[in-house]
Order: sequence, then C-alpha cells, then structure tokens
Amino acid sequence: MTGPAYTVDVQRLDEFSAVDLYAMLKLRVDVFVVEQHCPYPELDGNDIDCLHLRLLDGDDLLACARLWRPTPEHHPRIGRVAVSPNHRGRRLGEALMREAIAEVEKRHPGEPIEISAQSHLQKFYGSLGFEVISEEYLEDDIPHVDMLRRG
Repeated sequence: MTGPAYTVDVQRLDEFSAVDLYAMLKLRVDVFVVEQHCPYPELDGNDIDCLHLRLLDGDDLLACARLWRPTPEHHPRIGRVAVSPNHRGRRLGEALMREAIAEVEKRHPGEPIEISAQSHLQKFYGSLGFEVISEEYLEDDIPHVDMLRRG
C-alpha cells in the first residue's frame, strides 16, 4: 500500500500569496471553528512568528500545520494541525505530522517537540512518539493534554 501523493511546502507567513494564505486560513477556520463548533480567535497574532507546513496536490491544499520555534518557555511546537475534510481517510494526518516532525528535527536537532493535543487524539499522537505530560485541561471548551516527543 502506498501513501498519499502530495508535495510539502514550508513558508513564513509573509511568503504566502494572498490566495494561498486565504486557503490555509479558510481550512483552519472550517476545521477548528465551524466543524468543531468552537468560536475562538483563530487569528491569534502568532502566525507571523511561525513556519507553516502545507501538504499540497498541485494547487489543492490537503493539510497544514503551524511550526513554532523554541522559546525560553517552550521547546519547538507543532500546532494548528488540520486536514481538509475533502481529503480525509487518506492518512494525511499521519503524513502531515511525520513531515512536521521531520521539519522541526531538521531545524532544531535533538530538541523535544511539544504539542497541545485534543484528548481523543492521544493514541494517534502516541503512535508518532508523543507522550502525555500533563493532566487533561479545557482549551476553548475542548479537552486537551500536553504531549512531548523526546529528541
């Protein structure tokens, strides 16, 4: 069995065309705000400081994730992990996370990687080497746990 066909694109926010930026933000709003019925500030002021990894099929956005640099308070982080509803069931979530992990490891070798995971996805992220490091908490009324993948 072969995996999904895609190309990987990693850019800073200011490198996006207006059309590509719109597509990424629309995907994130469609998944996190509309699909999950979670009104929250998707445009949170952090995108400018992050890299954005996208899986593409031509011009079609399949999935995206936000990659945070390490800070004094945090190891590198992966967030805003979203797969287009039109492309689910193709193992793109796993492909997206594997590409995101590889990109973070390339840029920050040996560093642990943090995520804030929706609690029901612990097994999925655990299969990628992440371990739960916090008690469950509510983020925007959705149960989450902090997870760490050791470097």
